[in-house]
Amino acid sequence: MPATDDLQHMLRGAGLRVTRPRMAVLDAVHRHPHGDTESFIDAVRRELPEVSHQAVYDSLRTLTGVGLVRRIQPAGSVARYESRVGDNHHHLVCRSCGVVVDVDCAVGEAPCLTASDDHGFAVDQAEVVFWGLCPDCSARP
Repeated sequence: MPATDDLQHMLRGAGLRVTRPRMAVLDAVHRHPHGDTESFIDAVRRELPEVSHQAVYDSLRTLTGVGLVRRIQPAGSVARYESRVGDNHHHLVCRSCGVVVDVDCAVGEAPCLTASDDHGFAVDQAEVVFWGLCPDCSARP
């Protein structure tokens, strides 16, 4: 997990003011990859009990907007956030328990998939979600 100085450096490097809510939210995203907004509110309130829901929502939106955080939303799921950005990785999602894990691109450089017809787009990212059952859920009778 990044140290306080590293979090401050990330915020300043993205042109953001360093605030306690932003620091706490960024730290929570690093500590709880693929968490949802409610889990971040709970995590941040352990450190900053007075923080509002809106401050966490605003921080997540701001951090996502400057590329420090990535927002994902698998079909049928609430939005989730992660600190692994800029590498075009993908996700595995369990249909039963909803656990989400990272998976690197199958082959090659980003984008790791080539569209059969790019319709003239300059493709620079592919978003793939693999669905199935995690090992714990698939072992259940």
